[in-house]
Amino acid sequence: MSAFLPSYCRVFAKAGYNVALIARTADSLKKFAEEIKDTGGEMIRLSDQREQAAAFPIENYSGAAIQSAFASIKSQWPESPLRVALWNTGYVIWKPFLELKPEEIQESVDTNIVSAFAFSREAITAFKDLDIDEKGKRGTLLFTGATASLRGNTTTSAIAAGKFGLRALSQSLAKEFGKENIHVAHAIIDGVIVTDRTKARIPAEKLENPDAFLNSESIGNSYLYLVNQDRSAWTWELDLRPAHEKW
Repeated sequence: MSAFLPSYCRVFAKAGYNVALIARTADSLKKFAEEIKDTGGEMIRLSDQREQAAAFPIENYSGAAIQSAFASIKSQWPESPLRVALWNTGYVIWKPFLELKPEEIQESVDTNIVSAFAFSREAITAFKDLDIDEKGKRGTLLFTGATASLRGNTTTSAIAAGKFGLRALSQSLAKEFGKENIHVAHAIIDGVIVTDRTKARIPAEKLENPDAFLNSESIGNSYLYLVNQDRSAWTWELDLRPAHEKW
C-alpha cells in the first residue's frame, strides 16, 4: 500500500467503517492500524461493533496470499460483511523502453493486473453473498489509477501497460457486476500527492501552494462519495487533479 493510504482510511473511519489493511510491509501496516484505531476503519463496515483497525501483512501479491488475507479478515470479524474494497497497490517504474529489464515488466504486469484480478475475485465473491443495502448496492470495489491509465509517455511503457490493464479490468467488472448491484469505480490520480514521503523530495517553497498538489484526505473524501452514491446514478470513473496543474 502506498504512503497516503492511512488518510484514505481515516476518512472511512470517521464515517463509521472499520479498516483491514493488506500489504507486504508488516511494520508499516501495524503502525497505520494503530494510527486509525481511534477513528474507525476499512472498507469493512461494522455498524454494530466498536470501530477497529487491523493489519493483515502478506509476503507477496499472489492470488494465494490475497485469498489468505481475505480469509483472515473474515475470521477476525465473522459477523462483519465486506462492503467496500480498495485496490490501491501499484508497481511504478520510469525507464526508457530499451532499458527495461524483463523482470521489471513482469513485476508491473503481475502487480497492476494479475494481483488486481485476484483481489477483485475475493471482493466480488464476498459482495455477491450480501443483501442490497440502503444505497441499492451489495458492495463497492474501488481502484486507484494514474495518469498512465489514459496515456503513455517516453518512460512509462511498463507502468502504462499495467495501468491500462487495470482500467480495462475495472470497466469490465463495472459492466458485468453492476447488474448484480455491485458498484465498481476507477479513480485517475493525476498529480503529486502530498505525503511525508513526497514532502522530503519537494522544495518547501513549492509546498506552500496548496493549489498545486493533491491532498490525500480529499482523495479519500472522493472515494467515500463514490461509496455513498445510490444505484440511480453511479460513477465508474473519476479524474482527480489539483486546481493549478501545468501538464
